[in-house]
Amino acid sequence: MEGLTNFEAGMIGPTQILLIAVVIILLFGAKRIPELMKGIGKGMKEFKDATRGEDSQSKDKVEN
Repeated sequence: MEGLTNFEAGMIGPTQILLIAVVIILLFGAKRIPELMKGIGKGMKEFKDATRGEDSQSKDKVEN
């Protein structure tokens, strides 16, 4: 790694992203990837909703 700074050594380039995408396609298959992404999206939405719900509940307790 001569000539690379610590910042450059930790970055992911387009070649690495392409390699990761190929490995994911080989592992899961092209038909299954949209299902996986949909599940991840739903999980993220539920997590955001849950964290917002806890915040509003805690504010209600403080006001009472």
